[in-house]
Amino acid sequence: MLKKLNLADFCFLGASFATIIVSKILYLNGYKEDAIFVGLWAPSIMAFAIYLRVIAISR
Repeated sequence: MLKKLNLADFCFLGASFATIIVSKILYLNGYKEDAIFVGLWAPSIMAFAIYLRVIAISR
């Protein structure tokens, strides 16, 4: 499974994971609305990564 992932996939996964961590930190510091806003970035980043994979496969 991991052999099929390239550097871009790991970058997108890391960016998604980082936004979740930042969201948790914001939430624990009392910035709940900001945490929800940042937390919504993770699925958007993953959706963009999936989109790029689909485009690459269709070529």
